[in-house]
Amino acid sequence: MEIMTISEVSKQFQISTRMLRYYEKEGLISSIRIEGYAYRVYDDRTLRSLQQILILRKLRIPVKQIAEILEDEEQIRTLEILRKNLEDVNDEIAAFTVIRDMLSILASRLEENIGGKVRLDLLEETAVMDIIHVLKPLKSNLKEEDAMDELMKASSVLEARMDIRIVYLPPVAVASYQYIGENPEDAAGDRIYTFIKESNLPAIKPDFRLFGFNNPSPQEGEKVYGYEFWVTIPETIEVKEPVVKKYFAGGLYAAHCIRFGDFQEWGTFLRQLEENEEYEIKWREPFGMGGCLEEELNIYSLIQTEAKKPDQLDLLVPIQKKNRNV
Repeated sequence: MEIMTISEVSKQFQISTRMLRYYEKEGLISSIRIEGYAYRVYDDRTLRSLQQILILRKLRIPVKQIAEILEDEEQIRTLEILRKNLEDVNDEIAAFTVIRDMLSILASRLEENIGGKVRLDLLEETAVMDIIHVLKPLKSNLKEEDAMDELMKASSVLEARMDIRIVYLPPVAVASYQYIGENPEDAAGDRIYTFIKESNLPAIKPDFRLFGFNNPSPQEGEKVYGYEFWVTIPETIEVKEPVVKKYFAGGLYAAHCIRFGDFQEWGTFLRQLEENEEYEIKWREPFGMGGCLEEELNIYSLIQTEAKKPDQLDLLVPIQKKNRNV
């Protein structure tokens, strides 16, 4: 029987121990104890399950649905899940196809007139007719208003995939702990959770919030990096080493909620903010992630139930209003 420790699995499958423990918490995998081993290990059956989980995650199947798939002996629910996700992907493909074809025809028009005095005007009649022309292969007998409807639907489908809120975080004192090493989220998280319990923070500040960020961020090819946690505290509370008291200036942030583990959404989130017409990213301290933060949601409940990982996180990016005069 093949067995591997959590560190060995982390290295071989290129997945953090944080994620492995999360999968275990969600019941997707399980570790075992074997006589002669100081740590819990994973057997070959669990390793096979993990490989399937990683493939399903690459296919963008949510963790909750993966749990259903792994328990579905008759595969009926599995088929439903695959069909639903296929439907979602087809919606995205259709939306991107509409936008791709529109961009292609408009770019072609400009290429034909490079060097001339003709400028792109999407409100002129010929431009609208070009849009209708490119969309005709998708739907026959397409009218002018139908063409614009197709564009609006495509835009709505894609925008609906990324819910972004604008929030203000007030200035506040925080208790901070940073750890640098392999899998720093776990070490830093254990220390800050201990501080929360020992300081009786849920009783003296029930509205406390917990933020985290890479500090320093991981570099390609390197396994050692840093992670820092901040928990909001009353101004008067005493903080003892190794935890450090700091002050967070707060400010305006764009927020996007994810299920724990869906960290790949950071990229899409940042790209959408770069294209936002009203706000722009304002990189600032803490510079571990340029001022970006990850907030563990429902933290009060997590502490009460002694849960180790949140179900949801808010990704937070510092922003400011765009200067319209520039």
